[in-house]
Amino acid sequence: MRELLSHMIQGITGKKCEISEENSNGFVVFKLNVPQEDVGLIIGRSGKTINAIKNILKIIAIRDGVRVDVQVEEA
Repeated sequence: MRELLSHMIQGITGKKCEISEENSNGFVVFKLNVPQEDVGLIIGRSGKTINAIKNILKIIAIRDGVRVDVQVEEA
């Protein structure tokens, strides 16, 4: 999932970003550390882009039997 998330973020921003991953009891949290100028690109208008990213990862997470969340943090 981490590779897919990295690929999607790089496709949106044209840059690589740091992704940290926290696992606890079947719940995975991905934290994106992105530059301030790219936060708006990742979130999108009314949060549509980040919600689409989350939905794609949730589909994969269901197959793997885990829960997933994505959080965007400014660098």
